[in-house]
Amino acid sequence: MNGQVKSTLDLVPSLAARLKDRIAHEGPISVQAYMEACLTDARGGYYATRQPIGSSGDFITAPEISQIFGELIGAWTIAVWQAMGAPSSLVIAELGPGRGTLMADAMRVFKTVPGLSDRANIAFIETSSVLREAQRRALQKSPLHLIWCERLEDVPPGPLIVLANEFIDALPVRQLLRVQGAWYERAVGLDAKGGFVFCAGAAIENDALPPALRTIPAEDGAIAETRPGATALLETLAARAMTAPVAALFIDYGHTSSGFGDTLQAVRGHRFADPLASPGEADLTAHADFAALKEAGQGLGLAVYGPMPQGEFLLRLGLESRLQRLCLNAHPEEKDMLISGAARLADPRQMGVLFKALALQSSGLAPPPPFGEI
Repeated sequence: MNGQVKSTLDLVPSLAARLKDRIAHEGPISVQAYMEACLTDARGGYYATRQPIGSSGDFITAPEISQIFGELIGAWTIAVWQAMGAPSSLVIAELGPGRGTLMADAMRVFKTVPGLSDRANIAFIETSSVLREAQRRALQKSPLHLIWCERLEDVPPGPLIVLANEFIDALPVRQLLRVQGAWYERAVGLDAKGGFVFCAGAAIENDALPPALRTIPAEDGAIAETRPGATALLETLAARAMTAPVAALFIDYGHTSSGFGDTLQAVRGHRFADPLASPGEADLTAHADFAALKEAGQGLGLAVYGPMPQGEFLLRLGLESRLQRLCLNAHPEEKDMLISGAARLADPRQMGVLFKALALQSSGLAPPPPFGEI
């Protein structure tokens, strides 16, 4: 040997190489399978191998923009717990908790309510070991009991409140492609030079379309999107609601009516990128279809509220009054950051309209704030 020792990682083929080998042997893979591999592959998936959030990562989320976001979500959680009758045991579960920032901010609010910290367990639904470690560091002084689970199904039974900020958009999306009057699975294959390319996969039946799209004429080239993982998540919530009170808050970016269109996108270094360019090295997301989520939740017997634009949601929860209190004792530079952060969350030209809030809960509970105020 020449004195150079290759590490074990050097001998592992890249995710791109493994995907190309898979396609070469099995044929094109669905967009859903491609997205799932890019995000969750144990050896090369985006979330499995890196810290994606923050200025040194690829994107930034609402909890990282302003502490007010997590504090207001904490206040929302308390109101819902009280509407449940303040049960003596409670699990507050966060889906895709990032660096733990939202929950760290929410816990400051939890501590102001006598008895809640003694009754609640916090469950983080997280598959990334990198992010789990970041969450442990952020919450090492937590007064509440913390547990980590890979699936919502693994959360202990009993009353449950689920928080999910920018979680639905990262669930793998299935795309259907209209070709010559028929529907096909949209897939990822290889071009003549061995590069990744979108293509038509296996033919599918019309009933694979979302119900809202089945009666809308579709031209050749039209793309329909569904999210099997979101449906499965709502089924889990509905099953739990049969035995104990359940509430869930989803905040994400997306549209309020179902329609045709390709919303798959990649972000790398805070810039949009080609989804096929670097598998596992960019964040892949697609818009949440709030109309489909609402229809699915109602079909499962859950009470559904919203969607409501994020700006309106936060303002109704008290964003302005909380901002004013924080600014009272803030240094000028801190005050500027607080004001700009709040504006970014609520301004219709920034995150205020594109992002929306949707609440689902057991039937029979009082409407959660601020939906009951409308």
